[in-house]
Amino acid sequence: MARTSTHESSDVRDNIVAVGQRIMAGKGFSAVGLNEILVAAGVPKGSFYHYFGSKDAFGEALLAKYFEDYLADMDRLFQEQDMTMAQRLVNYFASWRANQSFDDCQGKCLAVKLGAEVADLSEPMRLTLKQGTSDIVARLAYAIEHGAADGSLAVQASSAQLAESLYQLWLGASLMAKIVRDASPFDAAMNTTQNLLNLPR
Repeated sequence: MARTSTHESSDVRDNIVAVGQRIMAGKGFSAVGLNEILVAAGVPKGSFYHYFGSKDAFGEALLAKYFEDYLADMDRLFQEQDMTMAQRLVNYFASWRANQSFDDCQGKCLAVKLGAEVADLSEPMRLTLKQGTSDIVARLAYAIEHGAADGSLAVQASSAQLAESLYQLWLGASLMAKIVRDASPFDAAMNTTQNLLNLPR
């Protein structure tokens, strides 16, 4: 019985986080009240405070789950068989473009949406963002290193420097895509990426 209860408890918590991701990806953190999330998730207010001590604690959990899923996707992509690491990197950035829609990202662009906003609101959320983005950059650096090793990439700068520059480039492109409401910033980012990594076109 206890095992079932624990499983159900985890399901309720995960559902609240998933619903919060979708809503806050569209509206931001501050503009969304807890009631909106709870109504959409179909749970009472008491349930929320059973799992999260505050809205900030919820935001921290929401970001942690976002990065957990994002990094798992990166790991799967960079381990795909029958392609070079250069091809995997092209697929990664193509996937970034597809997921970071300026119209509707369904929780897939949460770091872009909440990054600047919550970094000034909550130190725990800022630290979660910092750790998550650092992990993304580390995986990009790993991919670049292995691309150089398998001969599919010819890079001049260090993998760590390139990875950080590329992440910042694409983060900026995601923000600009929201401002201009078209995909041209992603086209520019991909062109720069291909130049920096000497990727096939």
